[in-house]
Order: sequence, then C-alpha cells, then structure tokens
Amino acid sequence: MQSSGIKSLEKFIDFCSVKNKVISKNIANIGTENYKRQDVNFKEVLNNLGEMKSTNSKHLKLPQVNQEDFEISKDKSLENVSGVNNVDIDKEMSELAANSIQFRFASRKIGDYYRGLQNVIKGGGKL
Repeated sequence: MQSSGIKSLEKFIDFCSVKNKVISKNIANIGTENYKRQDVNFKEVLNNLGEMKSTNSKHLKLPQVNQEDFEISKDKSLENVSGVNNVDIDKEMSELAANSIQFRFASRKIGDYYRGLQNVIKGGGKL
C-alpha cells in the first residue's frame, strides 16, 4: 500500500471519530426538547472532488481530504420520531455500529501496513 493509501485511511479514521462524536451527541440529546439531530457529511465531499485519476491501470490515486471537509449539518426534518425531537434511537444505534466496524477495519489495515514495514525492516518478509 502506498503512503497516499495510508493517508486516506488516516483521514477516514478522522471521519469515523467525528461521526462517533456526533452520533453520541444525538443519543445523549434524545430527550432534549427541540434538539435537531446532526450528521456528518463525508460522501458529499468525495462526490464534489470529481473523478479520481489513475496513475496506473491497477492503482487509483485517492483524493486528499482534510478534516475541515467533514461538514456537520442539522437534520431539518420536522418529524418527532422520539416524541420530543427528530432523533431515532434505532437509526443512531445502527449508525454507531456501522461506524465502529468501519473504524476497526481502517485501524486494522493501517496496523497491518506498519507491521509489514516492521517485518521488512527486520529482514523477515516483504511488504
């Protein structure tokens, strides 16, 4: 994996961290009257970056995304899902579980990469 791939995974971990905080805030405010649920928009950032360019037919160069590109937005729906506000605990819990899985995947891939580098440095394998 190239260092740009690691950088992209690191940015994705940053996104997962921000997303976790937003989901936790939504869950904590489920009983707060007039609270509007929040979400982190990352897919829109990727869509707005345009087409990815390939440097090789087998490799894709991933766009660089900054943490400032994670836009936190309020859900403007007027539906009172919880009876008090628009936070749906089932949706928040499923998003929290999905976010946790994505975070673990990215963390594991980064860990594997650095363990591979460590093996190469020690002379015990290839990357």
